[in-house]
Amino acid sequence: MIKLTVSYSQLLALSILLRVGFFLFGLYQDANMPVKYTDIDYLVFSDAARYVSQGLSPYNRETYRYTPLLAWILIPTAWGGLYVHFGKILFMICDVLTGILISKSLPALINETRRAFLLALWLLNPMVITISTRGSSESLLTCFIMLSVYYFLRNHYKLSAFWLGLSIHLKIYPIIYIPTFLYYLTAHGRPIELLARFPIANWFTVTKLTYLLVTIASFSACNVLMYHYYGFEFLEHSYLYHLTRIDHRHNFSVYNVMIYYASARPYLLNVRETILGTFLARIAGQIEHFAFWPQLLVSAGIVPLILAQKHLTACLFIQTFAFVAFNKVVTSQYFIWFTIFLPHYFATSSLLSNEKKFRGVMMLILWVASQVVWLFYAYRLEFLGESTFASGLLASSLMFFIMNCYLLKQFIELA
Repeated sequence: MIKLTVSYSQLLALSILLRVGFFLFGLYQDANMPVKYTDIDYLVFSDAARYVSQGLSPYNRETYRYTPLLAWILIPTAWGGLYVHFGKILFMICDVLTGILISKSLPALINETRRAFLLALWLLNPMVITISTRGSSESLLTCFIMLSVYYFLRNHYKLSAFWLGLSIHLKIYPIIYIPTFLYYLTAHGRPIELLARFPIANWFTVTKLTYLLVTIASFSACNVLMYHYYGFEFLEHSYLYHLTRIDHRHNFSVYNVMIYYASARPYLLNVRETILGTFLARIAGQIEHFAFWPQLLVSAGIVPLILAQKHLTACLFIQTFAFVAFNKVVTSQYFIWFTIFLPHYFATSSLLSNEKKFRGVMMLILWVASQVVWLFYAYRLEFLGESTFASGLLASSLMFFIMNCYLLKQFIELA
């Protein structure tokens, strides 16, 4: 039996070639096919960058819901010519850098064959490659997050906190990692003398307080700078919009149907088509008020308490998985958020052991199957014009959520 082995450099080279290939195919598809390869978000980024290059606000571009920092970074796309692809090239580079950082932050005792397999989960992942080469900015965020993890594991806590603060500025969700890092640091650092006598305050050590303050400083400095240039519209579009965001299209979330009824609430309250529709319409208006609480309780509270001190990176994977599962908006793009920690989880989990491999395969099959069921009803709605919200999508969204909760339980048990 021939045993195929791949070195780290070969894996890295292959990952770069694949990204270049996907990128070039995307150029061909954009030029010759009716369905475009480039993500619509990339066009939004590019338009916002063009406004910034003209001294205007990036929010002149409707649907730009990101920090102006992203538009600043992408200013070269406004220069025309080949520079229009600058953002995609940058995201591809960040994509590969994320893989390199994953490699450097994996446990040192892993053999080369296992390490290559774990790295392939990111570097050769077609979903990861497609997202960056289409022009999604997720790889910029994953690179910053992995820089934070990389420096944290090497005890460079100030650098880690700086990158974490910058990550939170780009997208608010990495704030859930703060409890994990702080709880992990419980055994590190000396107590603060002035707080040592107080029951709760004495939990803070110099190391913890420094980490927290540097994170806040990094996050705040970016926000102050952006607010200085763009005022309240920066806060409105970068953060506040996402707190009340209603997106019932292409959304796997268990809240999906209620979000749909929320978008049509004024009509449904007057036209009572079904008892279920009326009930959902009444509670849907409150969804933005209660959706975050179970999400934050599980991802930023329960999971760190259980796992942070046992294994840091496995905890980061599980809490991100929980955050996405409980989020009121879930798209395939969000799966990238926890995929960056998948190699770390498998590096220490027993899920890849011979005794657990079958269970792992079944977990994957069930997870994919639950998405296929949802996509079936979404197809009937989007392309056939059938009303499947109350009948199919509600049940399939609930099934997908239950499946994620089951996987969450398995991940915790096998961590």
